[in-house]
Amino acid sequence: MTALIGLLLVGTMVVMGDGAVAQTAKSPSHAHFKTAQKTASKKKTSSKEKKSAARGKKSSTRAAAKTTRRGAHTSASGRRRPANSRSAAHRRHHPAPKATARSIKLTSAFHATEQLRPMAQQLTATRSVAAYRGVESYARSHPGEGAAAAYLALGHAYMLDHKYDDAANAYRQANQSGKALDDYADYLGAQASLQAGHGADAYALLNNFAERHPGSIFNADAPVLLANAYLQQLNPQAALKVLQPLEDTPQASHVGFRYALGRAYQMSNDTARAAVIFRGIYLKQPLSFEAGQARTQLVAMGVPLTAAERKAHADQLFDAKQYSAASDEYHAIASNSAGLSASDLDVLKIYSAVCDMKLKRISRKQVEALPETTGDSAALKLYLLAELSRDEDDEAGHDALIAQMVQRFPKSRWLEEALYSGGNMYLLKHNAQQATYHYSMLVKMFPQSAYAPSAHWRAAWMNYRLRNYAEAARLMDEQIQMYPAGVEVSSALYWRARIYEDEEHNFGQAVNYYRTLATTYTNFYYANLARQRLKVLGDQPAVAPSPVLSAVPQLDVPELTGELPENDTHLIKARLLANAALNEYIGPEIQASETSSEWGALAEAEIYASYGEYTRSVQSMKHSGISFYSLPVDQVPTLYWHLLFPQPFWPDLVAESKKNGLDPYFVASLIRQESEFNAGAVSRANAYGLMQLLPSVGKSLAKKQKIRHFNTSDLLNAKVNLELGTINLRQVLDRFGGQKEYALAAYNAGDTPIRRWMSSNDYKDIPEFVESIPYSETREYVQAILRNREMYRILYPGS
Repeated sequence: MTALIGLLLVGTMVVMGDGAVAQTAKSPSHAHFKTAQKTASKKKTSSKEKKSAARGKKSSTRAAAKTTRRGAHTSASGRRRPANSRSAAHRRHHPAPKATARSIKLTSAFHATEQLRPMAQQLTATRSVAAYRGVESYARSHPGEGAAAAYLALGHAYMLDHKYDDAANAYRQANQSGKALDDYADYLGAQASLQAGHGADAYALLNNFAERHPGSIFNADAPVLLANAYLQQLNPQAALKVLQPLEDTPQASHVGFRYALGRAYQMSNDTARAAVIFRGIYLKQPLSFEAGQARTQLVAMGVPLTAAERKAHADQLFDAKQYSAASDEYHAIASNSAGLSASDLDVLKIYSAVCDMKLKRISRKQVEALPETTGDSAALKLYLLAELSRDEDDEAGHDALIAQMVQRFPKSRWLEEALYSGGNMYLLKHNAQQATYHYSMLVKMFPQSAYAPSAHWRAAWMNYRLRNYAEAARLMDEQIQMYPAGVEVSSALYWRARIYEDEEHNFGQAVNYYRTLATTYTNFYYANLARQRLKVLGDQPAVAPSPVLSAVPQLDVPELTGELPENDTHLIKARLLANAALNEYIGPEIQASETSSEWGALAEAEIYASYGEYTRSVQSMKHSGISFYSLPVDQVPTLYWHLLFPQPFWPDLVAESKKNGLDPYFVASLIRQESEFNAGAVSRANAYGLMQLLPSVGKSLAKKQKIRHFNTSDLLNAKVNLELGTINLRQVLDRFGGQKEYALAAYNAGDTPIRRWMSSNDYKDIPEFVESIPYSETREYVQAILRNREMYRILYPGS
């Protein structure tokens, strides 16, 4: 194992420092064949959503579409369209499908099951005895498609309760009762049979599945489920017969397919092929559930994994912040030390120590006792010591370690981590010079790293705060050119324009930057500020735009329509799925339509909103992948905006806001950020309801308002939460002189840090204070609420 150390160093880890951290975009998962319902998680929002108080309010999809047709393309802002955008009214879309026998039957099934929806949704949410009885009663009294949908809802609930025999029976009854969702009855019934240990019962449900159910979202996965049924019944040859013809298809790349194929080879005693597949899953898809299963099968076959392979697997666990699992793996490799040299074991000890530090279970004494090594692991030990010095507030010790790393390990990723973490430390300490040094050094040494755009912007901003305007201007222009896709570009455009305006008195160029910002990042926080500055500047002599502005990404308005294709079978099935409370399949069913890119986001959100499920509606719009905040309001059908910025609880919200002298749009924007209008939200910080009030705050306010018999659970009542929440918000505003930016920062981070940030008293204006907030979460929170308030004003004038 002479080359082990080199192999052990393969893999990339990302260790984030405390304080302000870089944001990473995440794509929503489409592993939609799980039985457990998945809901989006959010800061200060409970993962278990309760139904909105407005649950009984329904809206006709057809009526909504007609409303959109009447007003979708009216400009709500009065602003001129950008030259590079296209009018929504003149875009070409796919023609709406005509009614077919299939679509007519599905529509009939949808209307036949509309009354089932509240009962089915309640069953999924609570799975109480009464909820089960209610849906069972509905099934008995509504033969045909009504019964089929009800039995699907029952089967889904039984699966969530791990009552697999009952689930399989319910799906059989669904199949016998109706045909509208027969592909769901077959596929989910087969799943239930496998879970119940009756794989043979799945054969008939899955054989020739695609031929029997053309267009089903389950067509790609049905062969894998069928193969697993054969494997459960100890028939690997039949499983191979199903899987082998598909090895050259896209489905073969899915981890479930690969694992089933590996098991089929293993059970056929072709361990060589099985080992190759299992090793590939373990190394290339380490975060999957099947990775652990693959490792188990390799052990069972007596196929060893090298220490380097296990180290690469552990590194990927670390990258995913699964520190406990990574630590276990590092320790396991070290404990099985056959063939490992002393230097190899030393490396593993240091990697284990990183996990222990992340899990907050290591001391300085333990880090200092780590062995002395060379190369990357030696840099890692220095990084650990630097992090400990940071935690101990030992600036001199921290800086000395960073200097040592710069000299000894200038290309190590651990130096990159240490520089970013150090910059964050000094940012929190309001030490602009030291923060600038760390961030600038990172960009200089690692210009293409994941941290570089954030570090570069912070260096530019620190120079602005130090009033080094010439250097700040250079860096801001460089930011736009070097990292045009970064989230920092809108900030760079605004503050570079401010330098042009305030310091260089080049008003024409300032106007160029403000206009570029306002048209490219139309609904961003800084775009609103840019429009304000343009009003102040008024007409200015035109000057040639700076070449820097050519690097700003061009606006791309997506093809979106406000008219839903009422005869699209996938859309109708999605609505029918909502009636049966099969919520996790609504999105995938819509996406299966060839034209869903034009209307899918609208359809999914509208399905939820039509039942008063505003939280899910907002979340589905947020996760649609559409960059709404970059789009002019008049370039997107109005209904999209109304779903993205809804008005639930509006009469109470307005009444309580006005009672406390608050802008209802401001209150709605705060609620949208805090709970996404989930009246039943309970956060990890134990904050309750729409406005996320702590129980202690709620109790104190209730006592002052003479609310008798108050309980913490009362905060989950929307009316009570709005009454007390608006009083609390008024008090926070009053503590900060009515300044919304200060109050919002305090609402998120608490009064103490805000007072500390305000104490420097060296901000030229409020926007400078907001950009200087060192907590990324708090800064983005403030900007988002102020941005959203403007959106509400535009969308609901005079509301």
